[in-house]
Amino acid sequence: MDYSKTLNLPKTDFPMRGNLPAREPQMQELWNERDIYAKVQERTKGRPTFILHDGPPYANGDIHIGHALNKILKDIIVRYKSMAGFDAPYVPGWDTHGLPIEQAIINAQKLDRRNIEVNDFRARCEAYAWGYIEKQREQFKRLGVRGDWENPYVTLLPEYEARQIKVFGEMAKKGYIYKGLRCVYWSPSSETALADAEIEYKDKRSASIYVSFQVKDGKDKLSNDTGVIIWTTTPWTLPANLAISLHPEIEYVTVKAGERKFLLAQGLLEAVTKEIGWETVEVLESFKGSELEGVVTQHPFYDRESPLILGEHVTLDAGTGCVHTAPGHGEDDFAVGMKYGIGVLCPVDHEGKLTAEAPGFEGIFYEDANKLITEKLQEKGALLKLGFITHSYPHDWRTKKPVIYRATEQWFASIDGFRDQLLAAIKDVKWIPHWGETRLANMVADRGDWCISRQRVWGVPIPIFYCKSCNEPVINDTTINHIADLFRKEGSKAWFAKDANELVPPGLACEKCGCTDFRKETDIMDVWFDSGSSHEAVLAERDDLVTPADLYLEGSDQYRGWFNSSLTTSVAIHGRAPYKGVLSHGFTLDGEGRKMSKSLGNTIIPQNVVDKLGADILRLWVASVDYQADQRISDAILNQIAEVYRKLRNTFRFLLGNLDGYDHQRDQVPYEQLSELDRYVLARGAEVVKRVRKAYDDYQFHTVFHTVHNFCTIDLSAFYLDICKDRLYVEAPNSAKRRASQTVAYECLMNLVRLVAPIIPHTADEVWSFIPGAESSSVQLTDMPEANVQHLSFSKELAAKWDAFLSVRDEVLKAMEEARRNKVFGNSVDAKLVLYPATEEVANVLASMEDLADLFIVAHVDVEAVGAAPAAEATKLEGISVLVSAAEGVKCERCRVVKTDVGVKESHPQLCVRCADIVDEHYAHVAE
Repeated sequence: MDYSKTLNLPKTDFPMRGNLPAREPQMQELWNERDIYAKVQERTKGRPTFILHDGPPYANGDIHIGHALNKILKDIIVRYKSMAGFDAPYVPGWDTHGLPIEQAIINAQKLDRRNIEVNDFRARCEAYAWGYIEKQREQFKRLGVRGDWENPYVTLLPEYEARQIKVFGEMAKKGYIYKGLRCVYWSPSSETALADAEIEYKDKRSASIYVSFQVKDGKDKLSNDTGVIIWTTTPWTLPANLAISLHPEIEYVTVKAGERKFLLAQGLLEAVTKEIGWETVEVLESFKGSELEGVVTQHPFYDRESPLILGEHVTLDAGTGCVHTAPGHGEDDFAVGMKYGIGVLCPVDHEGKLTAEAPGFEGIFYEDANKLITEKLQEKGALLKLGFITHSYPHDWRTKKPVIYRATEQWFASIDGFRDQLLAAIKDVKWIPHWGETRLANMVADRGDWCISRQRVWGVPIPIFYCKSCNEPVINDTTINHIADLFRKEGSKAWFAKDANELVPPGLACEKCGCTDFRKETDIMDVWFDSGSSHEAVLAERDDLVTPADLYLEGSDQYRGWFNSSLTTSVAIHGRAPYKGVLSHGFTLDGEGRKMSKSLGNTIIPQNVVDKLGADILRLWVASVDYQADQRISDAILNQIAEVYRKLRNTFRFLLGNLDGYDHQRDQVPYEQLSELDRYVLARGAEVVKRVRKAYDDYQFHTVFHTVHNFCTIDLSAFYLDICKDRLYVEAPNSAKRRASQTVAYECLMNLVRLVAPIIPHTADEVWSFIPGAESSSVQLTDMPEANVQHLSFSKELAAKWDAFLSVRDEVLKAMEEARRNKVFGNSVDAKLVLYPATEEVANVLASMEDLADLFIVAHVDVEAVGAAPAAEATKLEGISVLVSAAEGVKCERCRVVKTDVGVKESHPQLCVRCADIVDEHYAHVAE
């Protein structure tokens, strides 16, 4: 007789292998057909809102692994919140203006931007941006990121630009916007001013020179044969030298070195002596810096005086203590120059070339001028030492090329005007990690005014008119509202397409002189002002969003970027932060902890991972790492994650297969009728729900990952489900034991599939579609499970007992594994155990358990008394000795367990009594 027909073997169409690269696009197509985002929003409408505001990626190039990490983290949070009692809309966005797109167009289309009509050039930039928005949108959607993809926010849209103009206008009305001559970061490679947020530091090799400025008028303190020594790593700035700064409190000395006399700080004499290579040095006189104020030196190669002035910025960290001062090329220099009224000389143009104000070096790129200027110093006898150093130097973070300081007229946002409000607002925000608060507060405390003007065309123009008669800038509510309304209708291209007098409001006249003829500002706004205005242009603009946002989530580089610019504009116009919480993540490194780069060949491309393994594997990796620090990824790491996924999927498959024919409403076993083992596993499951929910709330997704993984592999697969196979496969379909196990399996499955839905949504929705009696069409349209109070009520004493048993069981399994290797038995159900507890505690645990053979999945178990001498062949372990042998009896052909009662029933000579009874019952039922 074929007894396999009477076994309850798992039956499910849920596939063993995920084949995610093929199945996920099918799932996503189904989501699109159902408009799952709209359905989720409709279901959660009226709930408390949770707004995660998307920091816009730049629309330039394919997404990289950092983008994938960021977007998946956001999606996990939004999906969780929508299942946890919140209305959590997600509006993705893109940042579209700025230099990278300009440069990409210039390079790709071989354009000279100075010889192309502005709006033609802007139209090409816009088309380029939209092209990458479409490409990135599809790449983000392929990662399973759910959002309002058909209605994203884009910084080039007219409605966005209009709100940005309003932000600018409000800041101007409060007096925070001004134009002034300042020393700013200037990028010759980008031909524009830069803000602090656009600077990164990299090593650079620079000339290191010591130069002597000969005293011309010593004011009865210094003789005219004395040279004042300066040190600089920027020889190209010497044509702009207007003074030498000393610290008023530092001690300075004149020394005789060889046949010459020099002045320098006493505290740096030893270092300079060694660096220049003086053999003998004689100290002649000593002065406080304040005593030397007003001494006049001669510029080394120009007919120009350089007076000694005093400045607190002078230190003894390096150099000579006598600081070369060029107000046109340094912040401190500019400030001290303004104090002394010595003027500003900036003989370098927008391309980084020296101008006619640097006679002898006109038209030479500033770095190329270093050699020529050094040679000129040598010729004049002013060069004391030429060397080279490698030091950290500011670079343009887009072009990766060095920047310079250059004094130009720019538009600024005055941080001093509301710095205290900024610092107070930071304290009202929840920062994760907590050090984010200190990091941003330090940046705000130390930052200068924000240079917001850029000398480019692909961006939002600074909406200011100038009177042609008196050059007075004109900006007021009327002009701002007029331009904002115009931009809302036509976009910012109108600014470039129309003459200034076509742009001004009707009847506008200069308040200073009454003139009605105007010109317009040609600079555009810093792109950080664009994205930093999104709290108004998006959150306050859209009906489905609110401000302030509950959360901003970006990489840790955004403390100087979007977190900073958003805070600045929001506090300036509202007096509060635009976010209630800020969560930052680290950077993604390769498997060896190195920064990814094409040159190293260690980049991981998200699209390749998705095509090979599936988006859910990449998402599972994101959940597995401590993303708040730098995290690692490699093919080997992804393969490990794929193995974890396989175990999770197999657990789901086993649970689904054994729910075939199960109706939870009809077949569930009341909690009171469940066995102690069943209730213990339900208690463990409830603890998992409780811990996972808290981990989600705390954004600790790696805790979610490990908790779910451990529960599936240890509590379920390696323990409960392994034990229950006999009940599920062998017992009669409607037996109390089998239904009890199915009840537990159903509860665990329903909890697990919802708990993992935010992380692996494709798999979760696939599993959900196979759950018998699942009410919703998608797991996304359900709520997170709550920890069942009844299940949690499982007594601590009983839980402790089962925990203790599991510890004993682990020891016993070690002995069984050794016996298996020694071929004592084949399958565990062929084995017999004799247990020798070494302590009363272990003996009591074993005595309290029913069906030890089932719990150890063996044919038979004998337990000896404490103190009984173990057999010589027994394996001695922690707290117990174990003798493993082949079981006595015959293997039942149905349950496959070796038993002594096989054949007792003559009608079924190959079955044990239990199986014979079940078979008889089965065929009796079939006959009916």
